[in-house]
Amino acid sequence: MADLNAIALTTIKGAATSLADYEGKVLLVVNVASKCGLTPQYEGLEKLHERFHDRGFSVLGFPANDFGAQEPGTEEEIQSFCSTQYGVTFPMFSKIEVTGPNRHPLYNELIAQQPAATLMEGSGFKEKLLKYGIKPASDSDVFWNFEKFLVDRHGKAVARFAPDTPPDDELIIKAIEARL
Repeated sequence: MADLNAIALTTIKGAATSLADYEGKVLLVVNVASKCGLTPQYEGLEKLHERFHDRGFSVLGFPANDFGAQEPGTEEEIQSFCSTQYGVTFPMFSKIEVTGPNRHPLYNELIAQQPAATLMEGSGFKEKLLKYGIKPASDSDVFWNFEKFLVDRHGKAVARFAPDTPPDDELIIKAIEARL
């Protein structure tokens, strides 16, 4: 497996970075979108970031336009939307692809380390999308916006949560607390 910390990233403001800048922190990596039914999760993600930030935790947002073209904006538009509509202060990155042949190397490695998302009991979210003909290329692919990967202090993906799992769900809270 590749080292997540060594993968080149770009901030939403265009600066070169990597997860090495967050070494020693617990991270929740989330592919986000501004025009999705799940977009209100930004509020919960920000609260989660604020709740655990002082204990060495950060949410990292990666805008992606892979699902229903629900993130059509430029980096500037995305940043403005997130800060004005949801008060987002957690780090945001440049728009990437999280599916298909141009999938960002970060997501290739996150998926390799955590090939299946934990689904909320009784959610039915995946089944709803399948009814609409939305099916990933493989069972391990990111299924929709707001899928969440938990990365431990050593830079290893240790958990993955389905898109409809709210940021304040006990599954996520317990997983974060266990690593802090």
